[in-house]
Amino acid sequence: MRGAVIEILRWGGGRKCRQAIKSLRNALLLLLVLMPLARGAEEVAHGLVRACSSIYPPPLEEVRYATTYNFTGHVLYPFPVVYLHRDAAAALQKVQEDLASQGLGLKVFDGYRPLPVQAKMWAIVPDERYVSDPLKSRGKHTRGTAVDVTLVDHLGNELPMPTGYDDFSEKAHRDSAKWSLEQRANNLKLEAVMQKHGFVPFPFEWWHYDLRGWENYPPLDISFEELARGVETAKPAD
Repeated sequence: MRGAVIEILRWGGGRKCRQAIKSLRNALLLLLVLMPLARGAEEVAHGLVRACSSIYPPPLEEVRYATTYNFTGHVLYPFPVVYLHRDAAAALQKVQEDLASQGLGLKVFDGYRPLPVQAKMWAIVPDERYVSDPLKSRGKHTRGTAVDVTLVDHLGNELPMPTGYDDFSEKAHRDSAKWSLEQRANNLKLEAVMQKHGFVPFPFEWWHYDLRGWENYPPLDISFEELARGVETAKPAD
């Protein structure tokens, strides 16, 4: 943060100054988001599990946030893995079993998201239709109860859907009139099986589902590295 202030004072205006102001704004946002964590809240059992080892048959995973191939253009996760709260994983297990009987399956793009990552996303796309404001709700992905998914056939090929993943346009909205008949049929198939097993579709992103009762789970801030090391508790981010 100090470096950004120095850059503002040094350049005074122009592109470099605007970049420094943006960096300072993002640093301040992250500080505001993380301040409650510094007040010594008691740690709780986070209940997060790896999706691929908790669900059978294991869903395909395409974790774009572990690459630069995402809407931010930056690597946000240290490695490609999907974590979910065990309750969400149990519900998704039923979805996967149901789909397997139809020769279909799930591909999962995202699950649990650390709070600092949520703050970075909000700094880039401050639009609550697509990214939760971490200062308001602390997000849904931060609870491990939100999951981003699509359908695949028995060979792992994605079924045609209205848009690509993380397409922040009105065509991704569930009430869009721009979908083809095939796209709508595939989306309705996904929506039906997810709702059957306890998930609520998000209106502005066809791929996003929340476990019913998500608001009863605390937002968390635990890193992927800590989860990989087997750390079992985390500070709630309320």
